[in-house]
Amino acid sequence: MKVIVIGARGLIGGHVASALAEKHEIIRVSRKEGDFKADITDKASLEKLFNDAGSYDAVVCCSGGGAFKPLQELTDEDFEFSLHSKLMGQVNVARTGLAHLTNGGSITLTSGVLAVEPAQSCAAISLINAGVEGFVRSAALDIAPNFRLNVVSPPWISETLQAMGKDLSQGMPAAKCALAYVECVQNTALTGNVVDARSWA
Repeated sequence: MKVIVIGARGLIGGHVASALAEKHEIIRVSRKEGDFKADITDKASLEKLFNDAGSYDAVVCCSGGGAFKPLQELTDEDFEFSLHSKLMGQVNVARTGLAHLTNGGSITLTSGVLAVEPAQSCAAISLINAGVEGFVRSAALDIAPNFRLNVVSPPWISETLQAMGKDLSQGMPAAKCALAYVECVQNTALTGNVVDARSWA
């Protein structure tokens, strides 16, 4: 299959691209380098990416950011950034990615454990992760049976925890997390699912 991986230069995205490359042709996309450049916060940028890439069998998005701050410190701009990036950015990946997706093809987005396991200073992140998951469950019904749509929910990633000087016991290595994305791409029966990456470790 020909698979477009958005965010392929990031920690999770890099491992996803490498894992999928064992069996598939990978188109690596990031904002600054790769086979193609695209910014998920810019819908026109996504439209250009998918038009230029031609026909493809799957799209995986491991991109999008949000603000980590206590609720009392979150500004309107913090919420706007979070909603515009990881939430609407990925919604637009799904909307525009259908343009040249082959019949039976799939799109896989990224949420995160904070959608269901809250923590302090994560209100904006929990909001956008839960929003992505709700979108996928419903939108998958609209595009079936021609296309599949899923979302992977990573836990805290070990490499990130290590960089933050945090306890690694609840973390998962990015390479293991990538296996959940591979499952979403390759399992043709999977659609409308929120896939906990810990289930595939």
